[in-house]
Amino acid sequence: MGIIERLVPDELWELFQRVVPETPTRPQGGGRRRHGDWEVLAAIAFVATSGCTLQQLPSASFGPSGATAHRRFTEWSKARVWAKLHRLVLDELGVRGELDWCF
Repeated sequence: MGIIERLVPDELWELFQRVVPETPTRPQGGGRRRHGDWEVLAAIAFVATSGCTLQQLPSASFGPSGATAHRRFTEWSKARVWAKLHRLVLDELGVRGELDWCF
């Protein structure tokens, strides 16, 4: 299992796919191939959990650069992806009976 699979396991990826907006099409065509959402999500998770900055992101491990991860993070933030994903994770944990509201 590689770093991407450890940071974004299949169950999380399946939930994420339900809330991420469709990939925009380039009206003029051409350009570079857009990095996959899975790799970008893993890069964002790595930055969030490791304490490194986007500029320090080891793109050789993930594919996208720090600038790409930042752009996609901003795009997804504007689309409220994080709030929607948070809600889905809480709902899933609740359905499984793994959410303890007593503290």
